[in-house]
Amino acid sequence: MYTPIIGTLGFVLSPCGKNCLLIHRNARTHDQHYGKYNGLGGKMLPNEDVATCLTREIKEEAGIQCLKYQLRGTINWPGFGPQGENWLGFIFLVTQYEGDIYQTNNEGDLLWHPINDLQSLTMWEGDAHFLPMVFDKNPLIFHGHMPYKNGRPLSWNYTRS
Repeated sequence: MYTPIIGTLGFVLSPCGKNCLLIHRNARTHDQHYGKYNGLGGKMLPNEDVATCLTREIKEEAGIQCLKYQLRGTINWPGFGPQGENWLGFIFLVTQYEGDIYQTNNEGDLLWHPINDLQSLTMWEGDAHFLPMVFDKNPLIFHGHMPYKNGRPLSWNYTRS
């Protein structure tokens, strides 16, 4: 039986549209994401839909309220978790928000990074496959499959619809 952990991953755009807010997961050495840069998000709760999960997670992690956001894709990550758990992620682009962004939270530092330079950051290896589609102008949503083993992607394939 396939019972993935369902989560959201949001990428917040700066008002100029050239930068993205990322968390540098540098606060907890036992964190599976330790040392990596990532979007904001997390696990969906039983009483939530994915939009509610996204807005709650970003409010908790960054202190801001999402006003406009769009689903950019979904990814099935079998084997991604620290114990080989399966994840199903809903990937969003947040284009408008209100509030003052935290500088840090219990997972790490929140920092703006130029979208064109994201490939130079320490991120999950598989992020390079889907991040361009998060920020491109193609209106179609991507649906990807990226199995992981021992913290590394084994393959990547996707469709857009």
